[in-house]
Amino acid sequence: MADPSAYHGIHPAPVRSGCERVDWSPCVPRTDRVRVRAHTCECLPTVYEMCAAGGLMFIRRIDRKHGQPEIHESTWTRARDVEELWRRLITGETH
Repeated sequence: MADPSAYHGIHPAPVRSGCERVDWSPCVPRTDRVRVRAHTCECLPTVYEMCAAGGLMFIRRIDRKHGQPEIHESTWTRARDVEELWRRLITGETH
């Protein structure tokens, strides 16, 4: 049986030159429940989560580089748009 502690999650590809920037906004509590649908590996200093809440989806960015985590979110929008943004983020086409 594989050692579960040896598993690493998804690591985003390095950011490509000329890639798009995501419009990150400060995290604002909008609902009491958020479901994390996918996430990147916890071993990295910046973790991304694809989240769903209130019939919309968004991506949460948790930056732990400077001690206290800084949490930002993408625009809350339709699932199709956020799934495409997630794909672009994971493949290095945006950051």
